[in-house]
Amino acid sequence: MPFHAHDPAPPLALPWLRPMPADFRDRLRALARGTEHVGAGTLADLANHGLDLDALLALDRTVMRICDRIVPTEGLRHTETLRLAVLAEGSLDYTCPAIRATGLRRGLNVQTWMPAYGQATAQLMDPDSDLRHFAPEAALLAPTGESLGLTRATVDADLAASGVAAALAATRAQAYALQAMGTGIVIVQTLAQSQLSWAGHLDAALPGSPRGQIAAYNASLVRLASDMALVVLDAAALAARTGETAWSDVTLWQRTKVPMALGAIPLYADHVVRLLAATRGRSAKCLVLDLDNTCWGGVIGDDGLNGIRIGKGSADGEAFLAIQQFALALKARGIVLAVCSKNEEAAARSPFESHPDMALRLGDITVFVANWADKASNIVSIARTLNIGIDALAFLDDNPAERERVRQSCPDVMVPEVGADPALYPALLAQSGYFETLAVTADDTFRAEQYRANAMRAAQVAEIGHYDDYLASLGMTCQIRPFDAIGRTRIAQLIGKSNQFNLTTRRYSEADVAAMEADPSVFALQVRLADRFGDNGMISVVIFCKGAQDWVCDTWLMSCRVLKRRVEEAVLNAVAAVAHAEGATRLTGVYVPSAKNAMVALHFATLGFAPLEAEESDPEGTTRWTLDLAGHVTADLPMVVDATDALPPKESR
Repeated sequence: MPFHAHDPAPPLALPWLRPMPADFRDRLRALARGTEHVGAGTLADLANHGLDLDALLALDRTVMRICDRIVPTEGLRHTETLRLAVLAEGSLDYTCPAIRATGLRRGLNVQTWMPAYGQATAQLMDPDSDLRHFAPEAALLAPTGESLGLTRATVDADLAASGVAAALAATRAQAYALQAMGTGIVIVQTLAQSQLSWAGHLDAALPGSPRGQIAAYNASLVRLASDMALVVLDAAALAARTGETAWSDVTLWQRTKVPMALGAIPLYADHVVRLLAATRGRSAKCLVLDLDNTCWGGVIGDDGLNGIRIGKGSADGEAFLAIQQFALALKARGIVLAVCSKNEEAAARSPFESHPDMALRLGDITVFVANWADKASNIVSIARTLNIGIDALAFLDDNPAERERVRQSCPDVMVPEVGADPALYPALLAQSGYFETLAVTADDTFRAEQYRANAMRAAQVAEIGHYDDYLASLGMTCQIRPFDAIGRTRIAQLIGKSNQFNLTTRRYSEADVAAMEADPSVFALQVRLADRFGDNGMISVVIFCKGAQDWVCDTWLMSCRVLKRRVEEAVLNAVAAVAHAEGATRLTGVYVPSAKNAMVALHFATLGFAPLEAEESDPEGTTRWTLDLAGHVTADLPMVVDATDALPPKESR
């Protein structure tokens, strides 16, 4: 394939999405006029186009009209409801509908609340406000430089510093008020720079210039977010990438107090939604790569090892090399890499093994699938091999027919739209937000190796045959510890990302986790597992609410990477020992069904819990289970369990 330069997409476009279909509005009108049920998948597909503001508003209006006819679509990512408060001193009449419509893209039914103009602070301070009755699960604090008083220039550096401190204090107070009312996720955004130059190129060096004050506020905000476990929406970087004059509209602000240009709202809404999706574990965990004309130029089966284009010395070779380097950068922070190619396997592997200019090597690929089968079927197999949901995969392929086939057969897979220019592929992947994360932990850096080790374990069980012998051969060590500051970020990450082995699917922020550490009425454990193939890192989180006689399970989740390793029994032994030592007589387990956690419906039954009577269970599917501690027998497990810090002294057990 010869290389051709192409003009990049307009700065406010969403080029990783398919272009809006010509009959988009006709489809909306047909939905509104109809009387039959509408599948959530239909709406998600409509939302997954590059919609402008008018189209987003039209989609939102249609959804509002047909909301009582919307039904789940089998096999599709379940739509999860999330209550979002958007607090700003500007007008949000366009922003909130755009966020709601964009949420459909990522499987979120976002319900929004916004204050009357100028009433954000009053709503936060009023103990009986509409905001408090709305009870937001997430909130977005979206001030402007004008609303915080940071656009007034001064030659007095001390005065500028005090103004920045006052602005930060106002943001801190709002974030604290939201956390105090139980808002689990608080998003704070950096400020886009002012278009007004005060001293020309000297602005950056003058702390009293609008640019200097806003830059100081943004830097302080990032530190505040770290201290308070807030989520940062970097609007300053977004405005800089798209162009500050395109991002803001001074006339619109003066006339209507809309805080950004109308054309910027779809992109802004997408960035808000990708952060919300990340809090719900709806980001991709694995990048699946096509090979021919995606990872290298040419067709390996036809052109041979010496004929493919990759590496320095040619424009297209460097473009393909950049794709591989970006994939490696994702791998470095925990994204798993897989290959799905229509090829003879030996030919497909040969560049990884022998081509000197390849950045990717076989050791970087966790699952390698090269055959002539349908790619959609192979992608399902990759998800099964990795033991992750298919909605945790993003698929990069230069072939539009293959992309469309995967979208139709596997609509939960994230498939960026790419054109004919491979030089744009890394930027499109980065802009898509499919790999959005709220934190990068030490465990993330070893993720690919952990999945590779899982593949080795699978080979081991096939070789040994008997499963109990296989478990004993692993040489497992299970470490059980109370929550602590060191593990806090990873604990919150697991709580946010785990969907399948998750008994209640309750979500807690880092601030919530910190509060649990200090709460004597909460018994919370973090669990790690290692074996002779490697360290799996933190793989389980368990939270019990302590009562005088009854300890109730609030959260029990585990990474699917360690299923059937009997870790659950080790955790139960620890919980039962502490509960009994503190005078409890029983444990109560709770299972709240979701679209994804059916695999753990009988989790408590497997551990020996008895079901409570029907009238004590929720008719909508929630079940409750009880374990009499007096009759609990400690299981003999094929692992070394290190729970010293979690257990009471031996004499009290």
